[in-house]
Amino acid sequence: MKVDEKILVVEREALFAGKPFQGFIPVQNFDFYEQCIVQHQQFLWRSAMEDDPRYKQIIPYLVFCHDDQFFMMRRRSDASEVRLKDKCSLGIGGHIRQEDITDKSLELWAEREFNEEVEYTGSLRVEPLGLINDDSNMVGQVHIGFVYLLEGDSSQIAIKSEHKEGRLISLDEMASLYDAMETWSQLVYNFLLTRKNVQAAHSISRSSREADNV
Repeated sequence: MKVDEKILVVEREALFAGKPFQGFIPVQNFDFYEQCIVQHQQFLWRSAMEDDPRYKQIIPYLVFCHDDQFFMMRRRSDASEVRLKDKCSLGIGGHIRQEDITDKSLELWAEREFNEEVEYTGSLRVEPLGLINDDSNMVGQVHIGFVYLLEGDSSQIAIKSEHKEGRLISLDEMASLYDAMETWSQLVYNFLLTRKNVQAAHSISRSSREADNV
């Protein structure tokens, strides 16, 4: 039986400020949301929040990358979150408890979550990617994801939980696992793939211009 705990939540209306969205939206700076969370934060029992869409549970969703490969996890059949059993996930992280918060920085909260979930001793460069809100299913209705890209200088990363397993994988290899991904990971994958294609197109265009100038 899972032990209940109080987790960080914010009322849906306060968080969206009258401008709800669905899916993934790129966000390069989370300052507005940090201020909103500090102003409206509540710590309520997780068991009650799982079925109450009036509140959004704040989830840092951390995507680790090294040398164009991404850390993909799979939740095993004995995972504690029954709604996500056997699903593949790009996101490292989880709920925030009151004792996790010693400052007002989402980025620092996210890094603490990362260190709780995985074994990793290299350096990290942290980049905000965007927000996920998916009200199409019950899990998504009660969560909001703050997505960060963590670029590491080492490939030595391993999951701590006995309920998950993980490995580094390229975006091309990831395509075959798309249907097995949890919804949030599908949204992040779509964004990362689009960004990769745009960057590749810009690179080709720049190379062509340079060749014309030779």
